[in-house]
Amino acid sequence: MRSDVIQTLLVANRGEIACRIFRTCRDLGITTVAVYSDADDGALHVREADLAVRLPGAAPADTYLRGDLVVAAALAAGADAVHPGYGFLSENAAFAASVQDAGLVWVGPPVKAIELMASKTRAKELMAGAGVPLLAPVDPATAAEDDLPLLLKAAAGGGGRGMRIVRELGSLPGELLAAAAEAASAFGDGEVFAEPYVERGRHVEVQVMADEHDTVWALGTRDCSLQRRHQKVIEEAPAPGLDDALRTRLRDAATAAARAVGYRGAGTVEFLVSADGRPYFLEMNTRLQVEHPVTEAVFGLDLVALQLRVAEGGPLGATPPSPSGHAVEARLYAEDPARDWQPQTGALLALDLPDAPGLRLDTGYTGGDTIGVHYDPMLAKVIAHAPTRAEAVRLLARALERARIHGPVTNRELLVRSLRHPDFAAARLDTGFYDRHLAALTAPAAGRDPARAALAGALAAAVTATSGGPAPTRFGAWRNVPSGPQLKRYRSEPDGAENEVAYRTPRTGAPEPHDAPGVRVLAVTPDRVTLELDGVARHFTVTADGDRVFVDTDAASYTFTALPRFTDPATHTEPGSLLAPMPGTVVRLAEGLAAGVPVEAGQPLIWLEAMKMEHRILAPASGLLTALHAAPGHQVEVGALLAVVQEDPAAIPVPEETA
Repeated sequence: MRSDVIQTLLVANRGEIACRIFRTCRDLGITTVAVYSDADDGALHVREADLAVRLPGAAPADTYLRGDLVVAAALAAGADAVHPGYGFLSENAAFAASVQDAGLVWVGPPVKAIELMASKTRAKELMAGAGVPLLAPVDPATAAEDDLPLLLKAAAGGGGRGMRIVRELGSLPGELLAAAAEAASAFGDGEVFAEPYVERGRHVEVQVMADEHDTVWALGTRDCSLQRRHQKVIEEAPAPGLDDALRTRLRDAATAAARAVGYRGAGTVEFLVSADGRPYFLEMNTRLQVEHPVTEAVFGLDLVALQLRVAEGGPLGATPPSPSGHAVEARLYAEDPARDWQPQTGALLALDLPDAPGLRLDTGYTGGDTIGVHYDPMLAKVIAHAPTRAEAVRLLARALERARIHGPVTNRELLVRSLRHPDFAAARLDTGFYDRHLAALTAPAAGRDPARAALAGALAAAVTATSGGPAPTRFGAWRNVPSGPQLKRYRSEPDGAENEVAYRTPRTGAPEPHDAPGVRVLAVTPDRVTLELDGVARHFTVTADGDRVFVDTDAASYTFTALPRFTDPATHTEPGSLLAPMPGTVVRLAEGLAAGVPVEAGQPLIWLEAMKMEHRILAPASGLLTALHAAPGHQVEVGALLAVVQEDPAAIPVPEETA
């Protein structure tokens, strides 16, 4: 007879959450088993596990979403329990049942609870019976102007997939089709429902934990209002600015929701709180949430350890611990917020966070790993815990600012500027934060100085070339020498701006900047430069990787690509060429799209899916589609030619003075 005590645990997931669960297992003396796709061969979660089983293939549908392969892997590795993490199969009732049918312990809620909450439409009906406050559904077939704006949502999933905001009745049919198509692609179920869209609403949730002995804990509140594409970016606990009556109502509603479905284990009940303080049930996530660390920090708990205890049949205490302090979490993504949140891929050369009390890093990557195209672009979660909200926010912003992150473009600077934004500091939070502030948050920052950073990179490179070693060269100021200046050109990432640096390389001594008033060079080595800028000494840490140069300062980080002196004409593309902005899969084309058809400026032509996000390729101008190289199902690399639009001169407005 199988023991109720878990000895060996397989995590049916990858990346950050798998590594996080393994950490608790090590503390508890539990043997760990990873599963991995071919794309994850050698990934951090594979390296950290005691055992690992390959799932042949790369796409999620062929690997992490194959419940039969995961169960077979658990049995082959001798596991006696399975933890699903979040995403993938974590809320799949059939998978949970198959785990139990195989004689394995399921570290999750009862199958029946997953089934009841799997469909948001059915869940809302059940919650209404339990007295949980709800938004009244709207039938899209009879929607009128008074019902606008509407929010379309996928019934079978979350994470922003299949979600659309509709503000005009005329666009409703097309948005319904698009939402249903995305939902079917993401969850295998195209059911979509509509409800009123609450302007300036806050996303507030309650962490619940329940055992089989009729104990239900409601572990405070979390605010997750800062979102992009309906996916969370910054979360915190407790949710700030709520009065005691609202907090009590949210906890009571979450407890009622858990009891209504006979819940066991960790789960989250999510609410939308209107500007006037009225809460409405959104959904119940029957799994561990990405943002669970902020609750762990505030309550001093290990939620994964509690999940394992409950799965073994153990009890929770009569009451949870008392909360203490405030915690904030930022999700670090490999994406470019200034370019429609485009996900980024490539080699991650460095991911280093400063070590300080109250800081925590949860990640599935280390320096030297590669960020691929198949999975979510989240690199890490950085969590700060402090006695007050202001202290936690300050600690997190500074830690992100000082982190060394070399490789693909990330949202690091956006996170820092978001945390320091006056609205965030004053807890004026709602889900429209980035709709209002994104342009300002991604504009060039006043404190950045790429020209000086590029100069530091050029001086370090010159020292490397001349000395071949790290011995520092120190001097009081640079000298005039007869040798002519050398020029280096650098392109900044991700804005593409060019910086030209002039310096001299004397026969002896260190390289010296040319025509740089206000600059006094204090020290130069191949990896560190100290410049006195207008009387203030500033340090620049320089890391080179081929043609790329990473320059980190006390308050900013810069990525440059060294450019050749002359432009290669072969790099030019035909005017009107539509290039893939990232590697991905073509999921659909505009209806009737073919070579020879007319298109209008801004018209969506091609939909790409990459790293769990869907991206539209728009016509750059009105004209004729002269070539189409994309087709549904095609895998494309970054820069691949998708189509060509020949601009129609007749569509160009003629200036009045020449008309």
